[in-house]
Amino acid sequence: MNSIGWFEIPVQDMDRAVKFYEAVFGQKLQLSEMDNFQMAMFPWEEAGAGASGALVKGEGYIPSHQGTVVYFNCAEGLQQELDRVEPNGGQVLIAKMSIGEYGFVAHFEDTEGNRVALHSME
Repeated sequence: MNSIGWFEIPVQDMDRAVKFYEAVFGQKLQLSEMDNFQMAMFPWEEAGAGASGALVKGEGYIPSHQGTVVYFNCAEGLQQELDRVEPNGGQVLIAKMSIGEYGFVAHFEDTEGNRVALHSME
């Protein structure tokens, strides 16, 4: 069993954030509303490894560089996704770097001001 089951990334402007994440990852997010919260859910496969999550706009959800960092898996190497960050309004904070036998990571700031990261084995 994986320890993490779900993550939420706070946003201020849902349209802007959805455009950014769809452009960076090349995947469509599913829009939803629950109570007073707007959500955009990342694709998820029940039999797949890892957790899924959503962008969330609502009271108490404040974008930040502080706290937990979400790492997105990039199966074919992370450079392709990292190259899409700045043209779509984000900022690269840490360029692709080796973490030895555990692969590679990179950090970026999304359009909302969150620190987010990428991981790949290549």
